[in-house]
Formats: sequence, structure tokens, C-alpha cells
Amino acid sequence: MEDSSKFARKAILQVVKNQIRGGDPPETRETFERLVKQGFEKDDARRLIGCVVVSEVFDVVKHMRPYDHDRYVKALRKLPELPE
Repeated sequence: MEDSSKFARKAILQVVKNQIRGGDPPETRETFERLVKQGFEKDDARRLIGCVVVSEVFDVVKHMRPYDHDRYVKALRKLPELPE
């Protein structure tokens, strides 16, 4: 179980890194830069964004509905407040 948790964590952080590097969506990079400016360490900022990624994926799977870009961006803008 620990190995799968470690793998999932790495996969989510890779998604975050790809979004920041690729600028897709641009709000991810904007959020990352904002959090770093607010004093968060880069790793902590990426982990916070990862929480939003996980929340969105969970919502998509649980409710069997498509990815909602507006909901994702809204959650990014609320950081460091975590999604419910």
C-alpha cells in the first residue's frame, strides 16, 4: 500500500510540474508563482496545487462528470485554502 501511495503522490506532483512548465492551464503557473511570493516553499506550493488536482480528479470520478476547468481554476485561486 505504501508503494502505491508513493507512486500516486509522485504522479500527482508530476502533473503539477507539467502544468507549471507547460503553462497549461496558465492558472497553475500563476498560482504557483503567487504562493511562492506569499512565502511558501516551492515544494509546498506544488503540494498545495496537487491537492486541487486530486480534488478535481476525485470529483470527476465520484460524480462521473467531465473535468470542469472553471471549478479547477476557482479552487486554485482559493489556495492556500484547501478544497473541501
